[in-house]
Amino acid sequence: MRILLVEDDKPLSNALKVSLRKANYTVDCVYDGASAISTLRPSQNDIVILDLGLPDQDGLIVLKSIRKTNPTLPVLILTARDKTSDKITGLDAGADDYLPKPFEIDELLARLRVLERRLGTCPESVITVQNVSLDTTHHTLTIDGDNVRLPRRELMLLKALIENAGRILSKHQLESKLYEWGEEVSSNTIEVHISHLRKKMPDNFIRTIRGVGYCISNSGV
Repeated sequence: MRILLVEDDKPLSNALKVSLRKANYTVDCVYDGASAISTLRPSQNDIVILDLGLPDQDGLIVLKSIRKTNPTLPVLILTARDKTSDKITGLDAGADDYLPKPFEIDELLARLRVLERRLGTCPESVITVQNVSLDTTHHTLTIDGDNVRLPRRELMLLKALIENAGRILSKHQLESKLYEWGEEVSSNTIEVHISHLRKKMPDNFIRTIRGVGYCISNSGV
């Protein structure tokens, strides 16, 4: 799920980016209305988080522009304007949700999950392949019912592979996933973490397709 975050307060934008990436969202950040309109790609961005107090134009103008070309794209307004009349204006202008500042990050994440469910793209919280179950909401892993703790990078790589069980993911695709989640990636990062991950997984759970990439088989065969 890729989010376009439109927020001119850069410290807040950076903090939100970190929190959203920890929740496994991919985040693109812009800081003014013109950049939001020029950057937005319906085929790329799934949800927009929009501040109203932008430096170059009111966020409601940006919202109306989005609605002209993308009438169904979910937009969540995140703003200091907390009067009931402001909320009504924002919702009537086409916003799908309205969250006044200050706010708790857990509430923002909950509202994003609601928008995902409306889109029909919110994945099942627990994904099970063979005897391995990964809870993508709480970031917990069980193998044969036993809890297994993984470092963050290994968990993120396993999540990418298990969500694409039956498909081959190239080294470049896995590197891109780590970049999206704000991780630094060196030339041998994927090989090292896949090697560590394999030691904790059932035998032959993660397969190397020589010269192509890595995959997890749905069947275990």
